Amino acid sequence: MPYLNSPVVPAGTLARVPQPALPAGDGLLLRPWRAEDAPAVHAAFQDPLMHQWHISACDSEEEAAGWIAEWHRQWTDERKAQWAVVDADGDGLLGRVALREIVLGDGVAEVAYWTVARARGRGVAVRAVTALSRWAFEEIGLHRLELSHAVANEASCRVALKAGFAPEGTKRSALLHPDGWHDMHLHARVRGD
Repeated sequence: MPYLNSPVVPAGTLARVPQPALPAGDGLLLRPWRAEDAPAVHAAFQDPLMHQWHISACDSEEEAAGWIAEWHRQWTDERKAQWAVVDADGDGLLGRVALREIVLGDGVAEVAYWTVARARGRGVAVRAVTALSRWAFEEIGLHRLELSHAVANEASCRVALKAGFAPEGTKRSALLHPDGWHDMHLHARVRGD
């Protein structure tokens, strides 16, 4: 059955080009993940705050290496796009920013992020999310980006608001964490915001 509208972003838009590095200003860079990042990813997931707000655990550097390999496949499959957030000068890992649940035809994706303990409170997540959003709208042509976080995660709410993601509502009992079901705030940006 043919659709009445053309795809917002044609299939192949991501897969036909290498994943770019994206400057985020003030010495911050979003770059594709490298195999040698596995120890830093594993270390990041040993932080108790990561256990509180994320549903994944990373039990070994080998597991982190498998994640990184999968993140590369996801770019090619145009399902997800994941970047390491690093110091532009020293290349030290500060966090991760991603487009998840990409639906090119509809022009939508979900933004996700985390930061390592030493990067928190420095505006790293806001700058990373802002740079990724700009690229997604201006370079790829997406129309809508969504961002969800646990209602109790006030730091993530501040990041969303500072990065221009308007609050749209609360998804009740929407994500199961180890401590039970969490209500999730939904924020979004659309092209032109």
